[in-house]
Amino acid sequence: MTRADRSIARDELWQQVDDHVMRYGPVFETRVILSAAGSFMTAGDGQRILDFTSGQMSAVLGHSHPEIVRTVRDQIGRLDHLFSGMLSRPVIDLCTRLGRMVPGLEKVMLLSTGGESNEAAIRLAKVVTGKHEIVAFSRSWHGMTGAAAAATYSAARRGAGPAGVGNFAIPAPYAYRPRFTHANGTLDWQSELDDAFAMVDAQSTGSLAAFIAEPILSSGGIIELPLGYLAALRQKCRERGMLLILDEAQTGMARTGDMFAFQRDGVVPDILTLSKTLGAGLPLAAVLTSRALEQEAYDKGYIFLTTHVSDPLPAAVGLTVLDVIEREGLAARAVTAGARLRDGLMSLHRRFDCVGDVRGRGLLMGLEIVTDRASRVPDLDMGDRIAAEAMARGLSMNIVRVPAMGAVFRIAPPLTASDEEIDLGISIMAEAISAAGG
Repeated sequence: MTRADRSIARDELWQQVDDHVMRYGPVFETRVILSAAGSFMTAGDGQRILDFTSGQMSAVLGHSHPEIVRTVRDQIGRLDHLFSGMLSRPVIDLCTRLGRMVPGLEKVMLLSTGGESNEAAIRLAKVVTGKHEIVAFSRSWHGMTGAAAAATYSAARRGAGPAGVGNFAIPAPYAYRPRFTHANGTLDWQSELDDAFAMVDAQSTGSLAAFIAEPILSSGGIIELPLGYLAALRQKCRERGMLLILDEAQTGMARTGDMFAFQRDGVVPDILTLSKTLGAGLPLAAVLTSRALEQEAYDKGYIFLTTHVSDPLPAAVGLTVLDVIEREGLAARAVTAGARLRDGLMSLHRRFDCVGDVRGRGLLMGLEIVTDRASRVPDLDMGDRIAAEAMARGLSMNIVRVPAMGAVFRIAPPLTASDEEIDLGISIMAEAISAAGG
């Protein structure tokens, strides 16, 4: 095919996109991805693109991992889908594996997406407590449906009518832009948390059911809850008879260096939701809770039926994900590779004034772009230019473009990324920042 023919074919393809592909939020990349393996995607023009976001922050084992491929091929040829009241060995085995990981989170339900698992968790909390008010962080993202959307405050709240009643937001503890500070200017998160719950108490009708939180707010700009915050938050919940729900869609499955991010803090939630990383890119999610809460919910008639609850095929994939993470020591790898990634990002911080902050844990890091370090004003235009220059050089990074959250690159390579691939990503980032005028 000649260059002219390729140009015509490309124009025809994008005409099809314009004519038939519905737009749902993001601006589509200008190249269509044909295949992906490991840490790299291959575009239609043949360019290999290093994936520094693990797809949609999900593919912790990289793309097309050989064991995932084998599992899918084997399982789909034997048993893929069942009536929701039927069980299979992959479902029982995955529930057992997950339910034995953390004392106090023994009972497991398998679903498809993160939003769905958060819907199930919030519904569980409401049924058990008999109350309806839900509190979340102002920079949260928990899903796009019903109760999950009502607890999402980072974006996408306009134009769809009123959210569910009884939803409140409190500020996320943002160390780079603190609202409450100690004398030395550092974040005073305890005073901020006390003030926030005083406001919640003033607005509540006395029906506080749960607080839902990410240990690291990802769409909010990679905001990590400071050490000690989670325990203090749990205490606030206990004082009010609320349940604590932790959404580990992006932080679960070893990405932060622990199997679950909350394990660093020694705080076990009442309900845990998993998705994204559990299926390593395939649609699999889970809700975990204690035997006592599950029994109480059952006694009170808790129902959460979906078409793909307890499907065998994704459950088999989840088992393979756990096998690979455990056998290859990927939690420890997230620590060592994360340190290498952080060192590389800190070198960019030292070199470029537009890099205002580096933060995160393990292989979930954030790089915030600012106009200058004194004012810390988010530079959205610079962030967009850097992203474009990086993509042109074969590096895919996701930038949070919402002005209220700054211009923050969310960087999350697969846990299987090599040292050389991490170094390559840092090198391309440096070139992109230079080319963008940073």
